[in-house]
Amino acid sequence: MKQEVTKTNIDILKKLLIFSVFMFGFGYALVPLYKKFCEVTGINELIRPDGVARNTEIDNTRVVDLLLDANVRDLPWKFKPLQSSISLNPGKLVEVAYEISNESDDLQVGQAIPSYSPKNLERYLKKIECFCFTKQELQGKEVRQLSVRFLIDPEIPEDLRSATISYTFFKIKAD
Repeated sequence: MKQEVTKTNIDILKKLLIFSVFMFGFGYALVPLYKKFCEVTGINELIRPDGVARNTEIDNTRVVDLLLDANVRDLPWKFKPLQSSISLNPGKLVEVAYEISNESDDLQVGQAIPSYSPKNLERYLKKIECFCFTKQELQGKEVRQLSVRFLIDPEIPEDLRSATISYTFFKIKAD
């Protein structure tokens, strides 16, 4: 009886070891499989590891003027872009900064929602990094600078020479 239990335990141990090796190999193979999947589908293809825009050529023959707007709803915050407008060439990676300050003495939590004018601008605006991707928590009297990194796709229509990017912070409940 004891030999049967020992043999059963050894069989189970062998199966677990084989399964563990298989799962390790599968996990190890997921990285190149994921990279190939992203390459085939075009996901995550905009930025190279060095942070430079990929698959975009800067169109130096055109300039798009962007007005930067900032608003706050139901929060005791002040929010403004550090520059009210910029001129950029389609395809060029740009970073703009905003300043936000909590005018109250209490912790406040907000989320920025972007809006664009004209409405079709969102098809050509490729955001790489944006404070609007996450909620923002500001302690009482805290002042912070937030940035947005983006580029305008060179495929933007020729007649679109000016646009507006607006962010509005709304109050959200803290977790």
